[in-house]
Amino acid sequence: MPFAPRHRRSSGEPPPEQRWTDPAPTRRMSQPVPDHDRGRPYGDPWGAPPPPGPTAPPPGAWGPPPPAPPRPDTGQRRDAAPPSDVPRPRRRRRLRRVGRVLAVVFVLQALVMVSLRWVDPPTTAFMLANEQGAIQQSVPVEYVSRNFLAAVIAHEDQPLPYRDGAFTWDELSGRAEARLRGEEDPSGSTIPQQVAKNLFLNQSMSAWRKAIEAGLSMELALVVDDRRMLELYVNYAQLGPQLYGICSASWYYFDTPPSTLTVDQAVQLVGLLPSPGHVQRAPGGGLDFQVDDGLGWLSRSHVVNAQNRVPRHIEARGFEPVEDAGVTGLAQDQPAADDDCSERPEEVAELIAEQGTA
Repeated sequence: MPFAPRHRRSSGEPPPEQRWTDPAPTRRMSQPVPDHDRGRPYGDPWGAPPPPGPTAPPPGAWGPPPPAPPRPDTGQRRDAAPPSDVPRPRRRRRLRRVGRVLAVVFVLQALVMVSLRWVDPPTTAFMLANEQGAIQQSVPVEYVSRNFLAAVIAHEDQPLPYRDGAFTWDELSGRAEARLRGEEDPSGSTIPQQVAKNLFLNQSMSAWRKAIEAGLSMELALVVDDRRMLELYVNYAQLGPQLYGICSASWYYFDTPPSTLTVDQAVQLVGLLPSPGHVQRAPGGGLDFQVDDGLGWLSRSHVVNAQNRVPRHIEARGFEPVEDAGVTGLAQDQPAADDDCSERPEEVAELIAEQGTA
């Protein structure tokens, strides 16, 4: 029996028993899911891209980003002022304004202090506060009797020519302690302190006024030397209810220019410095303490105190403190000048005529 030829199968042809059946599907191995695809919903190619990291895809790999949600409409423009409940930066602006004001005040004060080296003020705080009015005329200190200048230094501020500054801190602390204990002032204000008070302040005795006086006197002593300080003092110190300065006082009380005052006359005038408001001119000249306010005894007590102390000091020291303060020579030896107060001021003559004490 002959054999049929043997059919050779191709490599892709299934065997005869599976020829008429569906081929079995081959199983494919799944690949690992990248870290940046984990958590992404299947079939959502437009999902939000993963956060940036070392394995993040480059920007734009997942398509355009979704539009930003619209901002809520608050009814305000971006450049509009913030609501009232939001604090504004006003404190810094106020500090800048205060700083500017303080700077301007400091500059003006410095200019005024420096100008006092050459300029005689037309008025002072004490003179403006006097309701009865003020009579004052300046005179160069060279035309003032050395008797009066020596009496002023002896009575008011003996260390003036030898002290650096307006005062010493020991004196200031001693006065403060005495005030706190309710005791009498042991030393009193120095001449620079009195000049600062006469020019810029009032007669208040408060601690605040004393503190301001100390600060102003320190600044004044930095720019004004002892000679000019003495000149400012004798020209603006109060020596009567309406009288300021030695030019007016010497003519009012003694009918003489300040250059010819004797020791006795000078001592009486410096005695008026602590209490000048309770005295008047005596008929024909001199000091009269019989005044209407009944406080003439107060001014008289200060004059008597000066008469007991000052002449001994002048006799012992002479004019040495005056020369050490920068005032040399004698008043009588100075050449005549327009401002030497060699004639009675008209306002003083009118006051004497009004009082009837010529």
